[in-house]
Amino acid sequence: MRWRCAAIFGAGGAIGGALTEKLASDGTKVFAGSRGARAPEAENVTPFHWDLTDETSIADAARLMSGSPPDLVIVASGILTLEDGTGPERSLKQITAENMADIFAINTIGPALVAKHVLPLLDRKQPSTFAALSARVGSISDNKIGGWHSYRASKAALNMLIRNYAIEMQRTHKQASIIGLHPGTVDSALSEPFQGNLPTGQLTKPEDAADNLLAVLDKVGPSDSGKVFDWTGEIIPA
Repeated sequence: MRWRCAAIFGAGGAIGGALTEKLASDGTKVFAGSRGARAPEAENVTPFHWDLTDETSIADAARLMSGSPPDLVIVASGILTLEDGTGPERSLKQITAENMADIFAINTIGPALVAKHVLPLLDRKQPSTFAALSARVGSISDNKIGGWHSYRASKAALNMLIRNYAIEMQRTHKQASIIGLHPGTVDSALSEPFQGNLPTGQLTKPEDAADNLLAVLDKVGPSDSGKVFDWTGEIIPA
């Protein structure tokens, strides 16, 4: 077991739930956050309520874990299709201020607020890792086809924040790693509307995605802070 204590923000989702189960089964103490404070049942799992759009709930979660600070924090949340069924824009004509704001609130601002309240809890003298789920489509240099404007922009902004936080934390937490993770296309509510056009074998089960991400996390260190990795450990360009 590498991790003494982990905090999963988004444990109610497919990837977050699988990460919680994998870590708990390895003996890691897990704080598991979701909107309804639902989490896999295990003696070493402590569920908590949180909402990406409610900073008070994030601050409350940080206080909950302050007595046993995590050495691994994963923000396993994100949105591609809005709750009303509105999918990613295929044309700039489809952009609305309201929809773009909703996408940024979940994909960018929410993880930023988690970092604001949880990064100060990390031990200044021991190794620790903060990871947020990002996406390859957030890479500006890798963008060859355009589209999905709000989603791409929100993930690109998240990647910039990851880099910013890595630089800032290096001043006080020399052994901390702040990274982004691209899990691939996982069988989840986020990818469900787009699974029909996927090539055979490209869709990953949540439990396999969790194994892939934890394998990457086992290998990263402070020299990798500020980077974004895919599920194979490959660095995604900015």
